[in-house]
Amino acid sequence: MKKKKENKKMTVQDTKGALDKTIARFTSRKLLVWLASTGLLAHGDISGDQWVSIALAYVGTQAFVDAATAWKHGK
Repeated sequence: MKKKKENKKMTVQDTKGALDKTIARFTSRKLLVWLASTGLLAHGDISGDQWVSIALAYVGTQAFVDAATAWKHGK
């Protein structure tokens, strides 16, 4: 027996929850990329210049996420 799906409007709280999950997933992926590039540098598969580029991209995007979070929470 199938349950009937209720038609629920998405509330502002639901939207905020979905946005938080998306941001958390994105942040985790950036950190994973940064850790992987550090491992590749240690193993000698990428150069120091390539690692610096990845690290700068990570720091720059992380600063943006931190600023957006602070703005959202009024800090």
